[in-house]
Amino acid sequence: MKKRTWVLLTFCALLGIGSALLFEGDLPRTVVDAKYSNEASRFLTMENGTRVHYRDQGNPDGLAIVLVHGAMASLHTWEPWVDLLGDRYRIVTLDLPAHGLTGAAANDDPSAYGSDAYQRTVSAVTNALNLPRFVLGGNSMGGGVTWRYAIAYPERVLAMILVNAVPADRNWSRTSPASSETQKNSAPVGFAMLRQSWFQAIARYLDPRWLVAQGLQSAYNNSPVVDQGLIDRYYELIMREGTREAILKRSRGAWNSGSTDLSALTQPSLVIWGEKDSVIPVAVAYQFDQHLPETCTVIYDDLGHIPMEEAPQRTAADVVVFLERHFNPPSQSRRPIQTCLE
Repeated sequence: MKKRTWVLLTFCALLGIGSALLFEGDLPRTVVDAKYSNEASRFLTMENGTRVHYRDQGNPDGLAIVLVHGAMASLHTWEPWVDLLGDRYRIVTLDLPAHGLTGAAANDDPSAYGSDAYQRTVSAVTNALNLPRFVLGGNSMGGGVTWRYAIAYPERVLAMILVNAVPADRNWSRTSPASSETQKNSAPVGFAMLRQSWFQAIARYLDPRWLVAQGLQSAYNNSPVVDQGLIDRYYELIMREGTREAILKRSRGAWNSGSTDLSALTQPSLVIWGEKDSVIPVAVAYQFDQHLPETCTVIYDDLGHIPMEEAPQRTAADVVVFLERHFNPPSQSRRPIQTCLE
C-alpha cells in the first residue's frame, strides 16, 4: 500500500511539474494591445462585430499597396518595407482574424477564419479607406489571400506581389522531390503538429514558446533578425487572449484542397522567393511563373520564407523597380525569369 501511495504521489508531482512547464494561460488583450499598437494603429469593426487592426502609412498621395501577412504572423512583418517604401507609396497593412491585434472573431465562428472571410477583411479595410484600386501583396498564407482576392475582385487589383505564397495547386509543392525532402527535414515543427488531432485537443492550453522559437529559426532560415524581440512578438501575439483557440479553428479549415486556374489574372505580378524556404519549396515559385500570364519572378538564393524581413533592402528595391516599370512609365512586355527587373 505504501509503495502504491508513493507511486501515486510521484505521478501527481510529475504531473504538476509538467503542467507548470507546459501549460500557460492567455495574456490580457489590453496588455498585448498596448505593447504592439502604435500611433499608426487603427481599428475597424466589421459587420460581424470583429475588430480589425490595420495601419495606413507612407505617402498618402502615392500608389496604394495593401500587404497581407502569413500564418501566425501579423502586420508587423511588413514594417521594414513600410520604412523603405513609405516615401514613395501609401502602405496599408492589416491583421487578419486569428492574428495580431485582430485576434479572435467576434462571432467565434470557424468560418470567420477561412479564405472568404479573409477576402471580406481585405475589402472591409480598403473600403473604409476609400481605395477602389490598389496593388495587393502577401506572404505565405497572405499570398494565397492575394491571388484569391484578385480572382474574386480583378477590377480592384492593379498588380500582385506574391512573397513565398501558398500555391494555387497542392501538387506544385511536389514537383521537386529534392526540395520537398529538404523542406520536410527543416520545416517548422509547429505547422506539422497543428495537423495532428491529438495536438489540436491540447494546444489551446500549451505554452508554445519553444515551438515559436524553433519555427522562426526555420522559417527565417536562421537569419540574425530572429532575436529575442522577434520571438517575444510572435509569442505574445499568439498568447493574446482568445488567439490560440482562433488559430486552432483556422488550422482545422481546408485552405488548398484542389487546383485553381490563374490564367484569368492578367495583372502584372511580381513573384519573389527565398530559395532556402523550409515551409513552401522554391519549386512553387516557378509554377507561379508558368501559370500567371504577366509575371516577373526573382529568386534569392540565400533567403528563407520571410524575405521581406530577412533582407528588406534588397526585396524592397526589387518592388520599386517592378512598380516603376509597370506604373511609371507604362508596362513593358514580360521578360525572362531572373532578368525581368534589369
